[in-house]
Amino acid sequence: MTRIDFHSNVPDKLGYVCRLIRKAYGAGQKIVVHASPDVLARLDAQLWTFSALDFLPHCGLQSPHAAVTPIILAADLQSVPHHELLINLHVDMPAGFASFERLIEVVGNEPDDRAAARQRFRDYRERGYPLTHHDIGQARTGGAGA
Repeated sequence: MTRIDFHSNVPDKLGYVCRLIRKAYGAGQKIVVHASPDVLARLDAQLWTFSALDFLPHCGLQSPHAAVTPIILAADLQSVPHHELLINLHVDMPAGFASFERLIEVVGNEPDDRAAARQRFRDYRERGYPLTHHDIGQARTGGAGA
């Protein structure tokens, strides 16, 4: 069964996802990031520039190199080449998420993003998936807010 983690109150979602990808890639995991095409385009640009010391080999799902690339950016999860870690930045529950070993839902502090994430959390829970919640905003401030 897919392990699902929610990382909420993330102030800079794309920067945070870059760090998640770096950590997972460094641990030898293969990653798929699911988001809308415009978000994926911004993430693609940020993956090239966020660290001068790290190379994170990535491509879009439609690339001829997708089968051999460890980090895939995908607006649609049909025919993704690997199923270890899925990072979801989309407002909807990803179709086919159950084929992944692990799913990380990254949620910002905007009210619409939080409301959509609450609905996904309820949907996963109703389906019986084990859920873990990490309040990133609270961890960053060290307080009990957000």
